[in-house]
Amino acid sequence: MPALPSIVAILDVGSTEILVIMLVVLLLFGSKRMPDLARTFGKSLRELKKATSGLEAELKRAMEEPPPPPKAAPRAAPDTLPSGGQPSSGTQSPGSPPPDEPPEGFHYP
Repeated sequence: MPALPSIVAILDVGSTEILVIMLVVLLLFGSKRMPDLARTFGKSLRELKKATSGLEAELKRAMEEPPPPPKAAPRAAPDTLPSGGQPSSGTQSPGSPPPDEPPEGFHYP
């Protein structure tokens, strides 16, 4: 028979081991507190299952909904001046009259 991995070997508990564990618990806590312990253990398991199922449902819902569209990078305001505080050549400040000659590289047809 092949050797079991250590984790599986730890979980391999037979009926004799369960009986010994129950006997030790009975000796430690007494017969009057056993029903309370079992009730508390059951409530704890119920809460754990509820939390697990809630987390599972949240993960499924997050996996099913499409990802949000990427946000566009903010643009600089058009009326801001470049560094130095002076408008660059070829640009027109708001409220000023149009220039007398066309900008460089522009030719009339």
